Amino acid sequence: MELMKLEVVTPMGVIYDDDVKQVTFPGAEGEFGVLPQHTSLVSLLQTGLIEIEEADSTKISVAIDSGYVKINENKAVCLVEGAVALDSSDANIAKAIEKAQALVKSVENSNAAIATASKLSSMKKSI
Repeated sequence: MELMKLEVVTPMGVIYDDDVKQVTFPGAEGEFGVLPQHTSLVSLLQTGLIEIEEADSTKISVAIDSGYVKINENKAVCLVEGAVALDSSDANIAKAIEKAQALVKSVENSNAAIATASKLSSMKKSI
């Protein structure tokens, strides 16, 4: 099974750094998925969720406000203003969701922010 390296970095430090099967980004022109051996590109990211499938098929989401991602065949590096990892196995998932909602509220009022806040609210209800 092929894997690729994913790093999510904020001004406060690294939020995520591991090998993944695939990842979906909230691109400025819409969501897009990345698998190992993806062609190289650089994209702006908007407020939303980075959805990650880890090597063991665990799924994790990282709420971000904005930034960009640089992708090559075996690595994706995201540089974002703010991020909160949402791991469903985390005992403090409610606190993580509240932090993510606060992150979204700190962004300008936009359709992307509203859509992400709605998605986060639905995640909280399902827990």
